[in-house]
Amino acid sequence: MASGNLDLAGGFQAALQAWGLSPGLAHVLWLPLPMLLVLAAALVGVLASVWMERKVSAAMQQRIGPEYAGPLGILQPLADGLKLLVKEDVIPARADHLLFTLGPVLVLVPVILSWLIVPFGQNLLISNVGVGIFLWIALSSIQPIGLLMSGYSSNNKYALLGGLRAAAQSISYEVPLALAALAVVMLSNSLSTVEIVQQQNSAGLLSWNIWRQPVGFLVFWICVIAECERAPFDLPEAEEELVAGYQTEYAGMKFALFYLGSYINLVLSGLLVAVLYLGGWGFPLPVEWLATVLHQPLDSPLVQVVTASVGIVTTVLKAFLLVFFAILLRWTTPRVRIDQLLDFGWKFLLPISLVNLLLTAALKLVFPTLFGG
Repeated sequence: MASGNLDLAGGFQAALQAWGLSPGLAHVLWLPLPMLLVLAAALVGVLASVWMERKVSAAMQQRIGPEYAGPLGILQPLADGLKLLVKEDVIPARADHLLFTLGPVLVLVPVILSWLIVPFGQNLLISNVGVGIFLWIALSSIQPIGLLMSGYSSNNKYALLGGLRAAAQSISYEVPLALAALAVVMLSNSLSTVEIVQQQNSAGLLSWNIWRQPVGFLVFWICVIAECERAPFDLPEAEEELVAGYQTEYAGMKFALFYLGSYINLVLSGLLVAVLYLGGWGFPLPVEWLATVLHQPLDSPLVQVVTASVGIVTTVLKAFLLVFFAILLRWTTPRVRIDQLLDFGWKFLLPISLVNLLLTAALKLVFPTLFGG
């Protein structure tokens, strides 16, 4: 199903101009809204993913999980956030105050900015950047700096080791991650996330990249799990060895920023996998069928709104299905050692991603119709 042709920026500015505002003023009023929409979407994603993790974890341990804060405990993450907000912000006496404060910011801000490139529909995109994949890779490369900065500035041996582990892990898995994404870019002939989804929905369900890039999908999924520091790759925060890793000396809202960054990154990873490999907003029903059910022409506002809504729901459901699998991994796989983690990244995933990229290029030349020639 193609998504509706709703244009967030154009529609908002057209509405303001209809009220008598000049085009320039309407554009200026639109500028801060993308970041506000990103923050709202990211926070809702955090609330949903934290609640899901607690409920799934409780079910796997035969517990009930959160149930008192709101219906079914859905407001428990909000209660935890308010608790951290009022806690004292303690800074170690010998810590580097500037770097100690900048560390969590450098971890959180790139993750939030990466949401700008995620399309929920044909024009349901906060910022239509033509090089969205390149921008996301560039932003994700900033995060290891913040992790290392947090561990180093704490003046704590456990925090320093955790920061070094986190930086090494992030750098090790960014390379195969970028190569897997590059294979998708090669198939789609574009760095734009919107065009990647459009290309996948050109022939229905069978044109999704997961069928043409099964190895790339597995490499990408493993790498984003490692980038999010989820089990079995949660070595930077191994409690038995490093207390809380680079977060050891943090408290209050600074600790909450790491917490937010972790779950925002998890939901973002699910969205990116859905966009790159699972057809994004694509739904295996034609728009014509929906227009027939609604007894409306294809270009009617009602059909556009409904198809756009279905596209948003489809994208979010695909993403949270992947988040659910990531949560299951936490309780079904043991933590690997640091040498195993680095060997797996450099000696296994990197060669596989390189071979996958070269094979994709060869298939693109031999079968241009099937592989986006």
